[in-house]
Amino acid sequence: MVRLKNCEGPVTGKGLIPALFCICALLALPACKETDGEKPGRAPAAPQAVIVDVIVAQPQPVSNTVEANGTVVANESVELHPEISGRITYLNVPEGAHVEKGFVIARINDADLQATLEKSKVQLELNRKTEERDRKLLDIQGINQADYDLAQNNVKSVQADIDFTLAQIEKTVIRAPFSGTVGLRQVSPGAYVTPANVIATIQQFDKIKVDFTLPEQYTGVVRRGSVVQIETDASQHVRTRATIIAAEPQINQSSRNITVRAVLDGGKWHPGAFVKVFVNASADTKAIMVPTNSIIPDDKNNQLIVVRDGRANFVNVQTGVREANNIEISSGVNPGDTVVVTGVLFARPKSLLKIRSVKTLDHSSSQL
Repeated sequence: MVRLKNCEGPVTGKGLIPALFCICALLALPACKETDGEKPGRAPAAPQAVIVDVIVAQPQPVSNTVEANGTVVANESVELHPEISGRITYLNVPEGAHVEKGFVIARINDADLQATLEKSKVQLELNRKTEERDRKLLDIQGINQADYDLAQNNVKSVQADIDFTLAQIEKTVIRAPFSGTVGLRQVSPGAYVTPANVIATIQQFDKIKVDFTLPEQYTGVVRRGSVVQIETDASQHVRTRATIIAAEPQINQSSRNITVRAVLDGGKWHPGAFVKVFVNASADTKAIMVPTNSIIPDDKNNQLIVVRDGRANFVNVQTGVREANNIEISSGVNPGDTVVVTGVLFARPKSLLKIRSVKTLDHSSSQL
């Protein structure tokens, strides 16, 4: 028979159920004490370190080369237009051949102008005779000065008409303005042309030029006599030197670019060809370079992870020159700092880091 404290006599009948409830409560107390709190002898789990690869920041030479698009331009290039309207009576366009300055390319029908010229010459001869006769009369006071001045003015007026007609006749002859190579013929003999028509083109290849544009922040590096590299075929990677001769003084307001002109040092080039221009925007300097993929972009800043005391420290950095795989760090990282280059996505501020290897800059760039 079970006796409970504060219970008198045996538990029978109606007192049996409360007694059983008390026994169950007493048996459950040790179990509750064991589950409250931690089991004895087991320590909390330590945080796991992130495995990363690093490089040691060291200053090294870096060159800021700007790549721009350019166009090959002939030294002299012109479209040959007639200066007056008329029918072509003579056409000699030696396509693709070299001609000298003054070579006659075409002639326009000038029959009406020639007739006007002959008429003016006859009138001039008559006015000169009249002027000579009036001068003799003036010497003996046979006429007044006003009559003689009128006769002299008639001579000058007709002479001016002749000069104008000769100028118009000269415009009927289309000549090569300079020595160069003639392009393709655009008209046929007998065609009626106006100043809007193109007869042919002529270009001079003695000195080939390249026009290219640069952003306005590079206006300070564009200097007369500076050397740039020109590449026409990207697959062959063959470059040719060119010397800057001039730059447009005004910056384009729509694109904010400056137009620069350089002269190629030899070689055969086709005007209008597309080329790549490489401009050294600054002298080789010492700078800290890191792989581009190690940069963590933020809303306001770019960040790098620097290892200090075995933990990840996120630092804000300023970037500079960008290369194919690397980027310059102008501020935020000092020489000798250990910079994380792999595993940056798994690191958290102040998290433990385990360095797997120390890489060089070229090797780390190829592995990212």
